[in-house]
Amino acid sequence: MSTGLIALLDDVAALAKLAAASLDDVAAQAAKAGSKAASKAAGIVIDDAAVTPRYVVGFAADRELPIIGRIASGSLKNKLLFLLPGALLLGFFAPWAITPLLMLGGAFLCLEGWHKVSDLLGRGQQGAGGDADGDGLSDADEGKTPEVLEQERVGSAIRTDFILSAEIMAITLATLTGLTVWVQAAVLALVGLGMTVGVYGAVALIVKADDFGAFLARTGHGAIRAVGRGIVLGMPIFLKLLSTVGMVAMLWVGGHIVIHGAHELGLTAPEQWVQALTDRVRAAVSAAPGLAAWVARAALDAVAGLAVGALVAPLVAGVLAPAAQGARALWVGRKA
Repeated sequence: MSTGLIALLDDVAALAKLAAASLDDVAAQAAKAGSKAASKAAGIVIDDAAVTPRYVVGFAADRELPIIGRIASGSLKNKLLFLLPGALLLGFFAPWAITPLLMLGGAFLCLEGWHKVSDLLGRGQQGAGGDADGDGLSDADEGKTPEVLEQERVGSAIRTDFILSAEIMAITLATLTGLTVWVQAAVLALVGLGMTVGVYGAVALIVKADDFGAFLARTGHGAIRAVGRGIVLGMPIFLKLLSTVGMVAMLWVGGHIVIHGAHELGLTAPEQWVQALTDRVRAAVSAAPGLAAWVARAALDAVAGLAVGALVAPLVAGVLAPAAQGARALWVGRKA
């Protein structure tokens, strides 16, 4: 009896050690995949953090954090309930499709970056529901109750997040080669959770920073009051800077994904050309050659991303967007 109990305890201890080792492996893989995904998805993450605060513009201050919480909850559902199972199925049944899908996501980033550059140069068009008056409310928003407007804003943010989250999960999946499906699932879940908490935690801090600054300016004295005023005055500049960094990062990351994906599919000339120019810069710069090569590569990828966005924009505007509108109208007509 005692011998059986000891054997059972030995088995339990062995299983515990195995589970601990598995958890350590998952944590290590999650950290590794997360760092790779974060570096490759920098444009997505920065743009998400820069764009999301716009969804709370025009609402009362006490609704800002609840709205961000609802968007974060929807983002987590996107990642865990829809994208994670989809990514696992894709990796199991059609791993060959990961690179083309990553390239499509990269082209989407290039397109978004191209639109931002066009808007910056005054050549873009005001999108539906855009801020026409600078107060976060478009003509279509006028007359709506705050509850309806909040519901529409949250839904729009979650739909946009779905596309960005899909790219993050696909980038993460591409780093998880040679692992079991359960480890892949655990790593994807951890990365998705970490990305969501990181992005929307940062968004919450950004959104409430001006309120915090106003509080310091109102209640503080001397240097503290000056800091509060500086925060209030500096936040609009910070948001514009963040938006610009996001725009550049989207072009850089999108261009890199497209070029690298083309290389994976056999079109090696663009990757070789960019790498050759990067190597020349590394050889020509004596001080911090690694940094110079990284900046050169990022700049070349951004230029390539801008070119891809310019090529994709007419296709989307002239073909894909009308087709999507027609399909939506057909669906609405059937439901009616």
